[in-house]
Amino acid sequence: MKKTAIISLLTIVLLNTSCLRLDDLLHNNNINPITEYKLGDYEGEIAFTLPDSMKIEQDKIHLFQILSDFDGVAKNIYALYLGDTARIAIDTVILYCHGNWDHLDYYYPCIQLLANAGGKHNYGVMSFDYRGYGLSEGYPTESFLYADTDAAMKWLKSKGLTNDRLVIYGFSMGTAPATELTANTRSMTPSKLILEAPFASGETLVQDATGLALPGSYIIDLKIDNAQEIQKVTQPFLWFHGTDDKKIRIETHGEVVYKNYGGTVSYACRVPGAGHSDIPVVLGYDHYLNIIDNFIKGNLTYSGLITED
Repeated sequence: MKKTAIISLLTIVLLNTSCLRLDDLLHNNNINPITEYKLGDYEGEIAFTLPDSMKIEQDKIHLFQILSDFDGVAKNIYALYLGDTARIAIDTVILYCHGNWDHLDYYYPCIQLLANAGGKHNYGVMSFDYRGYGLSEGYPTESFLYADTDAAMKWLKSKGLTNDRLVIYGFSMGTAPATELTANTRSMTPSKLILEAPFASGETLVQDATGLALPGSYIIDLKIDNAQEIQKVTQPFLWFHGTDDKKIRIETHGEVVYKNYGGTVSYACRVPGAGHSDIPVVLGYDHYLNIIDNFIKGNLTYSGLITED
């Protein structure tokens, strides 16, 4: 039997036995279980390694819990803020929604890097672990992704942050809550949207994974559709995607999301040679940070990107 026929047969069996559920497969939250957060001292797998010059001062690192409540299901989730919490009411803040792999310790270099955009602590940076990730309580689902992100925005709002100074950044799975909460106002409405390696929809993820022309609804519970939600987004939009991304292909995912953007101010940064999670490394940290800083300030031009639209 040919390999493609075997794959097709196995896929059909999985479909009929309801064994394959993308709602579960999307989350890789217990890869490296922890009992405490180490952040910069974590010795496990991390996204990438930053130079010592980008280390964050200890008094600017704040780890705490916030309450996330959705339909009466309330859980404590862990959040991280890099910067001066006393300045949130007057600072611009980047809210970073991380991907589906592991927890804050893994993504700490990504968060730490953003705290160096435009100079160290030029912007406040907040991130958090979704339910079931790291030490956050509960179990992750699509609805809870949005609720947990909204809980982070509620906390920022309680500290005096206003919509015009909130920038939301989504990476991989985190592009879903970032796009959803930019398109549909909840506690706050971000003023700018940054997506890195966004996927178009759960449907497209299934098509890419199986290679079969099957309705995604056959095997997924997810309703995530970034390609549809981005049509409602009119805030300035910056998109990063590696041309060699094998996990979320730029052709079937990123390009579709970018094309469907509903506003008028957008920038596409297609990064030749970059895979799924190494865009800052391939671009170079300084170049990457300059792009983000200029985008937030409204000074970005295509001459400042790696490629042109």
